[in-house]
Amino acid sequence: MPSLNVPFTDEELEGVRAAAAAEGKSLKQYLHDLGVREMQRKQFVAGASAWADRLRDEFDDAFPDEVPSAERQGGTAAA
Repeated sequence: MPSLNVPFTDEELEGVRAAAAAEGKSLKQYLHDLGVREMQRKQFVAGASAWADRLRDEFDDAFPDEVPSAERQGGTAAA
């Protein structure tokens, strides 16, 4: 299985060790989970953004007063 050597300053390593201990994990498991969580977070954000993009026109039609003035047709503010 591939592995990494990641350099930390003494202060950084102390903080990472404390965070791992707070979660009841080894340093190795904590750093592994941190990377996996970040990957999952990015996938979630991309999916949520795509979902919002698909529904944006429907939302704007249903709630015209909620559309920011810069995005309204013609760029004019509602009266």
